[in-house]
Amino acid sequence: MISENGVVWDQRLIERYDLSGPRYTSYPTAPQFHGGFGEAALCQAIERSNAAGRPLSLYFHIPFCSTVCYYCACNKIITANRKRALPYLERLITEVACQGALFDRSRPVHQLHWGGGTPTYISDDEKRLLMAATRKHFNLLDDDSGEYSIEIHPGDMAVSTISCLRQLGFNRLSMGIQDFDPTVQQAVNRFNSVEEVRALVDAGRAEGFHSISMDLIYGLPHQSWDTFKRTLDSIIELGPDRLSVFNYAHLPHLFKVQKQIDESALPSAAEKLLMMESITRMLLKAGYVYIGMDHFARPDDELAVAQRNGVLQRNFQGYSTHGGCDLVAFGVSAISAIDNVFAQNHKQIEDYQTAIDSGHLPVARGFELSPDDLLRQAVIRQLICHFELHFADIEQQFGVVFADYFAEELFQLRPMIDDGLVVLSPDGLRVTPAGRLLIRRICMTFDAYINKSRSEIRYSKII
Repeated sequence: MISENGVVWDQRLIERYDLSGPRYTSYPTAPQFHGGFGEAALCQAIERSNAAGRPLSLYFHIPFCSTVCYYCACNKIITANRKRALPYLERLITEVACQGALFDRSRPVHQLHWGGGTPTYISDDEKRLLMAATRKHFNLLDDDSGEYSIEIHPGDMAVSTISCLRQLGFNRLSMGIQDFDPTVQQAVNRFNSVEEVRALVDAGRAEGFHSISMDLIYGLPHQSWDTFKRTLDSIIELGPDRLSVFNYAHLPHLFKVQKQIDESALPSAAEKLLMMESITRMLLKAGYVYIGMDHFARPDDELAVAQRNGVLQRNFQGYSTHGGCDLVAFGVSAISAIDNVFAQNHKQIEDYQTAIDSGHLPVARGFELSPDDLLRQAVIRQLICHFELHFADIEQQFGVVFADYFAEELFQLRPMIDDGLVVLSPDGLRVTPAGRLLIRRICMTFDAYINKSRSEIRYSKII
């Protein structure tokens, strides 16, 4: 058992509760979306959103990659022909114009994120083209106060591009590292050296980026704690502001590219648990704060500050420092969260482009949240971001008596309460240090859909 910075690793409890479950970047989760939701419902939600006047968060999905990473579960297009990007960007800009015309132009954009794929696949001129169109149709902040972030592949980007990104208004970099070990990199077809990453980090800091985050994956072929520790030593020396350490979910029946991974080379479940325990111990010792859900941050990073101040949020991009925003998403497969609806664009680029060319918003499916969905969403978000829940806050916001409304859920929590994962008081719930690593399992208790769909949906393991 380890206990540092408010996190306890209890092997017995982790083995008992380490099931499969959602990551809760949304509630209800994406498997509940359906094709009966269309463009008209999205437009009505935008009208309600304008009436509320909340700030905006913008997400852009750029699906192109020059090579394929065998572990990847993202919506992507693998091509070395960079000319394929411009026709897609032209449609993306058309979508920006169409959606921009529906939103009140005065609403400020507090967050902006380019994801993929590999967003830096496109040329610097194409980046400028997309950002200029965004600025034309939405109210981007010019004082560097928003969180404007972009994902980059360190092995596939020139250092000079860092300056271009800063000039465009980006102030946070997210680097997909995964692992520095050459054998692991060969097994997953993902290559980036420590030297390449260091050059980008140095350039980012010189250009004044507010925050640099890095993604790592444990559970990849040929990994062990001994090999991964060397990667983590290098990462700690590089000193990112934020770290995400994800558990690799091997689901080749869902993601065909994963069939290229040698299953016999994957670490055992016991080895993966050892890796996560050791990763947690090592990062806490290095001064990082455990945010939750595989995320760590330096104590002075905005993510850690937001959690301490009780304003941390969670959305489709993960933990977020800016709450109360409506999320407007652009591009193939992108998901918007506007007022009380989720709306997902077409997943296939041909369908997406056909919708744009025919003058329609490219929404393919979505979900309208009921009052019960919104209530459960608030409960799950509060627990997953802050590890505690005050019943009075929920009761005041939704007009319910918590103990009555969630009587069945509180009964289901009893084993976790008895095991010391959660403390129940008359005033609320508090997740203990032993329960923080298992927050997904705790949140599943309040998920009205999880038992209905368990046989149909495959989720990753919690740890």
